[in-house]
Amino acid sequence: MPVESTDPQPVPDGPRHVALIMDGNGRWAQARGLPRAMGHREGVEALKRTVRAAPALGIRCLTVFGFSTENWCRPAEEVSDLMGLVRSYVASDLKRLEREGVRVRILGRREGLPADIAGIVERTEASTAHNDKFLLQVAFNYGGRADIVDAARRYFERLQAGETTGPLDEEALGQGLSTAGGPPVDVIVRTSGEQRLSNFLLWEAAYAELVYQDILWPDYGREALADVVEQYRNRDRRFGGLSAAPALAAG
Repeated sequence: MPVESTDPQPVPDGPRHVALIMDGNGRWAQARGLPRAMGHREGVEALKRTVRAAPALGIRCLTVFGFSTENWCRPAEEVSDLMGLVRSYVASDLKRLEREGVRVRILGRREGLPADIAGIVERTEASTAHNDKFLLQVAFNYGGRADIVDAARRYFERLQAGETTGPLDEEALGQGLSTAGGPPVDVIVRTSGEQRLSNFLLWEAAYAELVYQDILWPDYGREALADVVEQYRNRDRRFGGLSAAPALAAG
């Protein structure tokens, strides 16, 4: 269910749910002559800054792209380092998240995860399940196409078990996504200057605003997130209808 909070007050007409493709860790490290692992570590610090900054900007939910189904193809050393970052992030920040009322939800496939990572996922979700001030969704071992396929499979499994009837429609499919029950995505942000979704939240992106920022993820923080809020507030969201802005008078 969407997470509601009254403290602090939301920014008028600002996004309540921001999704982030955290891109640029490797290039950040390369530009400084550092190993890629250092870029990923600094990226974790950027995530901490961004989560802390979000509530004061009126944001009630952040969804971040932590590890995709395609990332398993990266060199084994880098995959191992990324898994290590999950361990260190939870170890260093879970208590603060619990204390500050942040509920953590992991999106994506649980199958194939290392046993200790799967245990961390379950423990993190369980220990923050009662929180309702802010929702942090981490897409881990996640792919937008895979999530849609999994949702369709879940529907047909329920159909075969006699738990549902009728044709597969948008509502039924949406209920099987790993994001089901969460708030709608208002804006999807990609950092580092790249301009593509990279298989992230394909279903949920249908009417989300898209923002591309030319900033490498390890440099991200409150100022960059505030810029997203401002850009969003200046957009005309029509959801397939007509513009709410007054028509220009014919000259």
